[in-house]
Amino acid sequence: MAPEAAPTTSPRSTTTRIRDSRSYRIFSTVNMIALLLLCAVMLYPFVMLLAQSFSSAGAISAGKVNLLPVDPNLDTYRAVANNDTFWRSYGNTVLYTVIGTSIAMVLTTTYAYVLSKKHLRGRGLLIGIAVFTMFFNGGIVPNYVLISSLGMKNTMWAVILPPALSVFNLLVMKAFFENLPTELEEAAHIDGLGWFGIFFRIVLPLSKAVIATMVLFYSVQYWNDWFGAFLYLDRTDLFPVTLYLRNLIAGASTAASEGAAASGSAVADISANIQSVTMILILVPILCVYPFVQRYFVSGVMLGSVKG
Repeated sequence: MAPEAAPTTSPRSTTTRIRDSRSYRIFSTVNMIALLLLCAVMLYPFVMLLAQSFSSAGAISAGKVNLLPVDPNLDTYRAVANNDTFWRSYGNTVLYTVIGTSIAMVLTTTYAYVLSKKHLRGRGLLIGIAVFTMFFNGGIVPNYVLISSLGMKNTMWAVILPPALSVFNLLVMKAFFENLPTELEEAAHIDGLGWFGIFFRIVLPLSKAVIATMVLFYSVQYWNDWFGAFLYLDRTDLFPVTLYLRNLIAGASTAASEGAAASGSAVADISANIQSVTMILILVPILCVYPFVQRYFVSGVMLGSVKG
């Protein structure tokens, strides 16, 4: 008599039983409440900043503005819209972000693809050089001397080239390329494709998730960067908008400490909340990028961190 087969439990029924359990429902509830509180904490400063940008200077200085505008007006937005210096700096930031992200993606994808090949001679040395720069760098003064000696001071390349390769992004993309099936490349070799053909026609189309994630990382990095421009640029016509905002805040702080603002005047009303308006105008464009790459974000990071 043949022995009876042991009863099996399907993965679907096991998952359903776990989700129906009391402990799982408690965990889901606590997790949801914690995430909602975290979202509220993160959104509160942005909502308050938005409310201040539409409020009057008197309401802001009196501390009356919280989540809703007080004495709503558009005077500051009109003043900023008529400021040629602001829009010139805004255009510089867009230019630096587009060119910088493009160069960074070329460097990161090609370097990561080379490092993902385990048969490459000197691969360990190349990885070591990249990792070494994560822990050690020359410092501000040597970097300033280097940029000046290369003739890049007071040019856009001083802002674009120094941060053009992030080692963290490089290692994430390298791990992603290592997880791609080697059979695809072998089949492409048999069909007569060279390494460049494989890279552009096979590897890159399969790497949309991690590429979108890296584009987001580099775009935010270039959009928010002001310190490089602060070090290497003396020409105001090359300033990015973040450096314009930094100078605006520094000037407002100095004026406030010296008592230079004239209370009750239109100029004082504008200068009191112009920082909020400028911050909102800087934040909105980069926030608009997130919905387009959000579906790639989690998979792009996780695929490069889990070995198959």
